Amino acid sequence: MKKIGLLLVLAFTVSTVFAQKKVKLDKAIAYDEDATGVFIFGDWGRGGEYKQKELANAMGAAAKKFEPEFIISTGDNFYPNGIASISDPQWITSFENVYSDHSLNINWFVVLGNHDYRGNMQAEIDYTKISKRWNMPAAYYSFEQELEDGSKALFVFVDTNPLNDEYYGEEKYASKVATQDTTKQIIWLKKTLEESNADWKIVTGHHPLYTGGKRIEDPNDVRNHLLPILKEYEVDFYLAGHEHDLQYIKPSGKTHHIVSGAGSEVRPTGYLETTVFAESRQGFGYLSLKKGAAHLSFIDYKGKLLYETNIVK
Repeated sequence: MKKIGLLLVLAFTVSTVFAQKKVKLDKAIAYDEDATGVFIFGDWGRGGEYKQKELANAMGAAAKKFEPEFIISTGDNFYPNGIASISDPQWITSFENVYSDHSLNINWFVVLGNHDYRGNMQAEIDYTKISKRWNMPAAYYSFEQELEDGSKALFVFVDTNPLNDEYYGEEKYASKVATQDTTKQIIWLKKTLEESNADWKIVTGHHPLYTGGKRIEDPNDVRNHLLPILKEYEVDFYLAGHEHDLQYIKPSGKTHHIVSGAGSEVRPTGYLETTVFAESRQGFGYLSLKKGAAHLSFIDYKGKLLYETNIVK
């Protein structure tokens, strides 16, 4: 009873502090009622701070207007060290009471980030059984979604943490990544992509394969593991976070790379030769899909359109 009482007090306190503010959405944001839309963002769990709540309000206003099918979280769901259990107060202070708009009470599909690995990863998976909207049935999983026009999209969610080779030498990650069967995950990923005849193939992982952000000069172990697979199976989009910014990068090949990790604290970003857009500003991605055509928008915490583009397949 004491634990439940504490959570109720926290819920009331946080909802009082983070009172809802009306967001005026940019009228220029494109909306196609014949397409299926999803919101993409990550690196958010900071108790409403660093404009996390302001962004949540903007997402709520956008969701009310555009009615996305679901929300994709690209990981680092709770800072700084993940969560302790399914009853950790951060479920209230960083998730439930922050994304409180009724329009955000839709399915969230979530992956694990490196900060989630510092806590109880299994608790984030187990919360799927408690929450109506939180979905992470395993560290990696997939599903096919029928789109508004009858076409199909395959959504694949991977755990990139054990694919980051340097983590095996870092004390805060080593013991946990060592328990993961990376060969099993790679075999599963290839099989999942190979067996799907969906019109769109979309893979989400926490670590980006390309970035002009903070880690622009760092070795990219995850890219070494995943990029050949994305190319072989002609994946259309790779969605990631980890870099606390917004980026759209289009290297040679079929795959479009979207980095959406500006859910709370942001960092300076930059450009690669293949960067189309980059911005260091709290915001989220809005991707809408129909047969043969996609539309990508980045929207900031004030509801302002930062960038948009049409992608023809």
